[in-house]
Amino acid sequence: MILPIVAYGDPVLRKVGQEIDKNYPDLSTLIANMWETMENANGVGLAAPQIGKSIRLFIVDATPFAEDEDLEAEEREVLATFRKVFINPKIVSEEGDEWAFEEGCLSIPDVREDVWRNETIHVTYQDESFKTHKATLNGLAARVFQHEYDHIEGVLFTDKISSLKKRLLKRKLANISIGKVGADYRMRYYNAKRR
Repeated sequence: MILPIVAYGDPVLRKVGQEIDKNYPDLSTLIANMWETMENANGVGLAAPQIGKSIRLFIVDATPFAEDEDLEAEEREVLATFRKVFINPKIVSEEGDEWAFEEGCLSIPDVREDVWRNETIHVTYQDESFKTHKATLNGLAARVFQHEYDHIEGVLFTDKISSLKKRLLKRKLANISIGKVGADYRMRYYNAKRR
């Protein structure tokens, strides 16, 4: 089932998500709905807070990046299979130079800005069977993970841009929060009633 994506301005996007265990109600249905919702919106990641659930869960499908000829063959190979569920993830450490890349977010449609993130991260997470994994992620895989991880920490990519850019975006973000935006997927607006 395609769920509405929570828009900028909803307090759920600012909450730190709670860890879950294998007894979380209807988890497999929730994950299936998240995949369907993300694919319908042409996203590469979706975190549970973006569908109104303040839990430590997100999904990533970075496979579309595998077709980018500007990337090294090794990175394209990793991205070609980087489609995963991350439950209770943790960033253990970050390293390497920070680099800028233009990011967007399904909860903040029509806004894209350069965000600086570390090149390499070391993470732990559980999959949908609650098997624990350790991984080292680089490049775009690391970036997509960090973006989604921020969501379960109550952080948005717009928090990581300069004060000047934040001021320039203020009106646009306010409009998103009340539903004045042209997203081509279902959204849920927290402040729409104040319009």
